[in-house]
Amino acid sequence: MSALKGKFNLNKFVVTAELFPPKGTDISTLLRKADVLSSVVDGINVTDNQRASMRLGSMAVCRLLKEKGYEAILQLTCRDRNRIALQSDLLSAYVLGIENILILSGDHPLIGEYFDAKPVYDLDTVQLISAARLLETGVDLAGKALVGAPRYCIGAVANPCADPLELALMSLEKKVNAGAEFIQTQPIFNVEDFKKFREAAGKIPVKMLAGVALLKSTKFVKFLRTLPGVHIPEETAKRMEASSDPLAEGIKICAETITKLKGMADGVHIMAIGMEEYIPEIVKLAGI
Repeated sequence: MSALKGKFNLNKFVVTAELFPPKGTDISTLLRKADVLSSVVDGINVTDNQRASMRLGSMAVCRLLKEKGYEAILQLTCRDRNRIALQSDLLSAYVLGIENILILSGDHPLIGEYFDAKPVYDLDTVQLISAARLLETGVDLAGKALVGAPRYCIGAVANPCADPLELALMSLEKKVNAGAEFIQTQPIFNVEDFKKFREAAGKIPVKMLAGVALLKSTKFVKFLRTLPGVHIPEETAKRMEASSDPLAEGIKICAETITKLKGMADGVHIMAIGMEEYIPEIVKLAGI
């Protein structure tokens, strides 16, 4: 059993954070950030070519984190691989000691620098979660027996600010029924959005990590507000605009959001987006 699964089973308030692999082979900055995070988070989530941008592979980074004794969470997207490669990567991850898998669709290539790349999406997220659970039974999607079976802690994503909310709840239920144990949400800036989503989800049996993001500048706030499914209240935007030190204000806002989420969520996933060195300060301010 992974350490992350153990903490979920004990109903611990779980804190995870996100790291982006570099566009290249120099991993010194990434490992330095991992060292900073290791004492304040329960798991380090490594993105899989986020924003459809080519980067060092998530699996390679996760293995390096495991070698340092850190709890790694592998992101695995449906965008770039067919069902043969996806199953192979799931098995490879387990053999490398990586048990925590976050399954997601992946941003379409049209939004990245390889806009002419062919997307795969051979399996959707629900099908891939089901495939991972099937591998655990010792059988692959072709019905062939495995010699040795893996064991995973599987997560998926959800958007509490989706419109309509009913579709987001249907998607959540399908992912949980397929075998997702935990859900990581898109960034939450208004805790009422998360509360509404959690209450609407009712008795769906899943651990829910509320996503929180560090607002580092007013320019960043404006960018986030252009993204679908991201709801930043006007009051929060005005706080950032009025501050003489927007980053410091963003750190406070992030910590305040986590504090408010403590009684609603099973944990939080912190997205500092290149500013991971401030996560320990955020965690301390939030009283975790």
